[in-house]
Amino acid sequence: MDKNTVVGLLLILGLLVGYSYWVSPSKEELQERKRIQDSLSLVQSKQAIEKNAVATEEVSTSNTISTTDTITTPISYEKEKSKYAAFVSASQAPENTLPIVVENDIYKLCISKKGGRIESVEFKDIFTYDKKPVVLFDTNSNKNYFGFTFFSNYLELNTNDFYFTPILTDNNHILKVSGEDSLQLIMRLYPNLEENVIDTNSYIEYVYTVKGNDYYTGCKLRFKEMDKYLNQTQTELSLRWITQLQRQEKNYKNEKLATTIYYSDIEDVENLKESDTKSDSIYYPTSLKWISFKQHFFTSTIIATNEFSNATMVADIDASDNEKTNSLKTLKANISFPIQNFANDEFAFGFYFGPNKYNILKKYDIELEDQIQLGGNWISWINKYAVIPIFNHFEKLNWSYGFIILILTVFLKLLLFPLAYTSYMSTAKMRVVKPEIEEINKRYPDQKDAMKKQQAIMAMYKQLGIRPMAGCLPVLLQLPILFAMFRFFPSAYELRQQAFLWADDLSSYDSILDLPFNIPFYGDHVSLFTLLMTAATLTYTILNNKMMSSAGNAQQMKAMKWMMYLMPIMFLGIFNNYSSGLSYYYFLVNIITFIQMGIFRLAINEEKLRAKVLASKAKPVKKSRWQQKMEDMVKKQQAAQRNLANQRKKR
Repeated sequence: MDKNTVVGLLLILGLLVGYSYWVSPSKEELQERKRIQDSLSLVQSKQAIEKNAVATEEVSTSNTISTTDTITTPISYEKEKSKYAAFVSASQAPENTLPIVVENDIYKLCISKKGGRIESVEFKDIFTYDKKPVVLFDTNSNKNYFGFTFFSNYLELNTNDFYFTPILTDNNHILKVSGEDSLQLIMRLYPNLEENVIDTNSYIEYVYTVKGNDYYTGCKLRFKEMDKYLNQTQTELSLRWITQLQRQEKNYKNEKLATTIYYSDIEDVENLKESDTKSDSIYYPTSLKWISFKQHFFTSTIIATNEFSNATMVADIDASDNEKTNSLKTLKANISFPIQNFANDEFAFGFYFGPNKYNILKKYDIELEDQIQLGGNWISWINKYAVIPIFNHFEKLNWSYGFIILILTVFLKLLLFPLAYTSYMSTAKMRVVKPEIEEINKRYPDQKDAMKKQQAIMAMYKQLGIRPMAGCLPVLLQLPILFAMFRFFPSAYELRQQAFLWADDLSSYDSILDLPFNIPFYGDHVSLFTLLMTAATLTYTILNNKMMSSAGNAQQMKAMKWMMYLMPIMFLGIFNNYSSGLSYYYFLVNIITFIQMGIFRLAINEEKLRAKVLASKAKPVKKSRWQQKMEDMVKKQQAAQRNLANQRKKR
């Protein structure tokens, strides 16, 4: 061995030593490996103890189940164990995969053995626009998903991928409950103690509680002695819930627009943006009380008994969501909730599957009713404390909803009668002093004297005790009720599929003629209630303009006329696809207004009114602060104009 060989060997040895040092784990990595190894050893030792206990004792049928009778396909246990950890047997389909059907007075719940989840909700006496039972979600869509993520042997698993065992007193897969009674259904997920042997002392289970006459279904997720099968590092579980919602209503576009996710932390109720073209999402980092997949008139809500930790929510629209497929949107939620001890712990929650009817949602006392679009603040108060109670009162009498809307309209118009009378009297007073106004117009014919003319007219009104604003204020005070009705009728579940005259559904549009084409801003059908409302509104506008012109406001009305005539035409396009109940209401409002105007004209003698108004001239007029300020402002403007004119003359 020569010198060069020795040097080469030393260099190779140095390289090996350096490489070994370079790739050796750090102190932190060694600690992490030791922690994992200790955890694995602990799990293996517990499994060995259980295995020895089973080997030394006679295994009874009360705590073990042979899997050879339920597995339909031979499996390689060791191979499947690398994918499913201790849940190899539960990953295989049993011979009977039929769901368990739980039926109460309201709906049928199909609870799948795969995932142990509620896979469909079908209402018994509620139907879609095409007379089929309302199904909130079902197994026909491959997008529906409901499962909890957990870790076993450091594998990420989900309950949705495993078959649960129903705990039944007999082999009946259809359970019924009625009235005030309730029943419980338990769905259990068992781990493997060893190959072909299931440990029935340990399980994950859903406990469903269904009442006979309630839309609420209780649920508990329980863990029983699962600490030896699940990794103990988990402090939270994640629920993945996905549902592709299907069309239920006649007006597809409006229903899709209203379909979104609502959520609440008890103090506030928020929602993702309502849209029929764009998706939306949000991450909510703090605790939540409930999350709701809302359609126009129905909702599927998951409600925590205590609270969820956080959630990510998505309202997704894709190419498959269109009127041809009857698909609205795919709503998604990843929800986290705390868990402490897999040996013996549970998380309680529940579901509301039902209509968006104010009184039904209100009784749960967690602000579920705020999902209904009743308007903001004072507009919603009008609906909650006036309109809905009136509706519910007459609803108990089993009257036609068209007649109930008529009664509601008459009631509201009577309530507003003093305001209408005040408005009419103000207009009538201005009308009877038209000769005086024409004299003022002759006195100031030039446009440059418009300010003087207006000042003279206001001074005359003041002297005669006429208050022009008295005619405008009552109209403004009536607007909140009109806005409240605009919100109430399209959102009122009470009107859903309620027929009246030619309308088959007062919550949707009525059609007397379906067009073979679509007219922009109008639609593909002709709504008769909308036509009647538009005609009545135009008639009222014409009559009102004549009254205002005769009251001496012709000059002021010219600029407004085109807008006042344009608005009914715009309503024709907007309301043609809206709730027919709303168009019917506005039509009744105009008809009753015509009747009121006729009564006022008969009751008020304008000659006597003129004499009474002119008699006010003799009374001394005390200027108000506001009027004095207005006069001072006019005088300053006139002085400024004179100064400007003098300066121009000097130049």
